[in-house]
Amino acid sequence: MASIIAVTTTAHIATVAHLAQTIWTDHYTPIIGALQVDYMLEKYQSETAISNQIKDGYQYYFIKTDVGHAGYFAFSLHNNYLFLSKFYVLKNMRGSGLGTLALSFIENKAKELHLPKIRLTVNKYNSKSISAYEKMGFANVESIVQDIGNGYVMDDYVLEKNIT
Repeated sequence: MASIIAVTTTAHIATVAHLAQTIWTDHYTPIIGALQVDYMLEKYQSETAISNQIKDGYQYYFIKTDVGHAGYFAFSLHNNYLFLSKFYVLKNMRGSGLGTLALSFIENKAKELHLPKIRLTVNKYNSKSISAYEKMGFANVESIVQDIGNGYVMDDYVLEKNIT
């Protein structure tokens, strides 16, 4: 049985940072390289970065199963959409329905807030994730390149799902 749990304590934040380290190192190193993964983990998924994001209005949640934490996601609210900033599941837990469970939770949050769509960004070379998002009803609406400092960029697609 899986559940969705709000990240509310410093211990929760530490667990998210640990999950990020594990998931990102495994998944993104082949796509963007170890140096950029390390840079992005520190900038966006360290305990300090997560704490600051929560202070700035991001909502973080765990995906928890009987065997422990299986992933996490985070979103922020915009005028006419919910921005799904983070959506990660441990490699050995992918394909088990946890992403679908989490997306259902996220869609319900957007509906409660009267937001008609969910948007996210995904690396253009992250083909497995792009395919998974498309299966969940997301469509590619834009291509963007964002400078994130230290000589790195995020070369992404913007995906969107209408939920009304």
